[in-house]
This record gives sequence, structure tokens and C-alpha cells, in this order.
Amino acid sequence: MAATLIGTAELARHLGERDWVILDCRHDLARPDWGTEAFAAGHIPGALHLHLDRDLSGPRSAASGRHPLPQPPVLALTFGGCGIDERVQVVAYDQGSGAYAARAWWLLRWLGHERVAVLDGGFAAWERAGLPTSTQHSAPLPRHFTPRPDLAQVVSTAELAAALAAGSGARAAPLVIDARSADRFAGENETIDPVGGHVPGAHNHPYAGNLDARGQFLPPGELRRAWLATLRGQPPQAVVAMCGSGVTACHNLLALEIAGLPGAKLYAGSWSEWIRDPARAVARGPDDV
Repeated sequence: MAATLIGTAELARHLGERDWVILDCRHDLARPDWGTEAFAAGHIPGALHLHLDRDLSGPRSAASGRHPLPQPPVLALTFGGCGIDERVQVVAYDQGSGAYAARAWWLLRWLGHERVAVLDGGFAAWERAGLPTSTQHSAPLPRHFTPRPDLAQVVSTAELAAALAAGSGARAAPLVIDARSADRFAGENETIDPVGGHVPGAHNHPYAGNLDARGQFLPPGELRRAWLATLRGQPPQAVVAMCGSGVTACHNLLALEIAGLPGAKLYAGSWSEWIRDPARAVARGPDDV
């Protein structure tokens, strides 16, 4: 069973197998239709395309962030429609970094499906390896996906605000880790959300730091050393992972798993939900530690 990463050669050996499902999660925030177009132009044989906005996110509301979590029964229908049940090994990939594939990985894990891995290096690595691609659309046989959501893996805005407030007293505050780039964390060059900055007390660990120059994950030992520095002596269970909208935060959660440091939670609403209420405090400037 692959539960974190899988390489191109191993995936190639399993193409066409009945109990393997491949999910193409390519996406571009600036061009929402790009992933669909890229999939039509060529994809890993047998792969199914899932769109970040339509399939891997729920509907937005006046109080939500940009990519709310889907309701578990709705998400279960999506995964079941892809031919996924408890027997199936799922592999998710995107254009390269794993930023969007990790969202699918985390959602499946959240609903209790352990047999899911991200293709290390994504479609770019697949093409570099000279492996086959296809333009054919597959029609999977639906299966019954039983959702078993682990509600403890998710932190709401209200819960985070309360925990941060309580942490200023007797109890320790959660260790909030923001996956956005350093400039956006500092409140500079913000082009996606209407307010720049970060949650007061949060620390910055850009998800791109989990990767090497080829867009593949660093070895587990290197990830562990980097993340132990970010954890500042706290256990991974103290971590609340966030980003702009709860997507690239999943990349950090995947990196922690690869590093052997499981147990962190996701602030699903993330920055785009935090700033919905102008009364919530905003901090600016670089990470001070």
C-alpha cells in the first residue's frame, strides 16, 4: 500500500489494474479552466480529472474561504463515482509540485481512505521519464465509497480564534504554520486575497521548501530536519496547518507524514476565511523566528 508518495516507475507498473485509480488534479488558480484543458490535451492513461473548484471544494458562502471543504456525503459520491472504495489504491497527481494533488490526498485521508499517494513530481516527472500519455476519457465503474470523516483533523475559524485567545493565558496556543510564500505571509505582493498578512502568532513554512529543484519531495530525513526546526520543540499534534484557502496547507501535512511527523490538523478556511471578518486581528511582516 502506498500512503504518501509513489514514483513514476511504480505507477507505470500498475497502469490498467482494476483496483488502482489515478486522479488528475492539475489546476491553475489564475486560469481555472487550464487543468481541464491540460487533461484533454494529454494525461496519464486511465486517469480521471477532478477539478479543484468543482470536485475538491464545496460551495463558497459569505463567511467561507475560497476553497471550503466539501460535505463528506457529497465528496463520497465524487470518489465513489471515480470507482474508489476501500479496496482501491488511489494515486493523485498534478502538474508537478503536488500542491493540488495533496488536497485530494488529504481529503481521502480525512474520509478514512488510507490507500492514497501523491505521484512524486507529478505529470512533469511522468513526461521526463518518457512514459505514455493518452487523450482518451475513461468511464469508471462506480463503487460505494463509505465516508468516515475524522472531524478531529479539521480546525474551524471559531476554534482557532478561541484556541489562540486561550493560549495567551494558561494553556499553550496551537502552533499555526502558514504554507504561503514568505512575501504573502508578510503581507507583501498579495494578489489573490483582498487583505495581506497572516494570523497573529503564525509561523511561515512555505510549501515550496518541501521540494527539490525538480519539484519532487526532499528525502524523508531532510524533511524531518527542516520540520523539526519549524516545530520549535513542539509535537506535530500541536500544528494547525493553513495557507490561503486550505489547499497548499495539505502539502505541508503530506510533508510532515513523509517526515514521520503525523498528527497535524488543517485549518480548512485558512487566510481567505480568516479575513472575512474585519474584526479579526491581522499581523504583517516576516516570520520573526
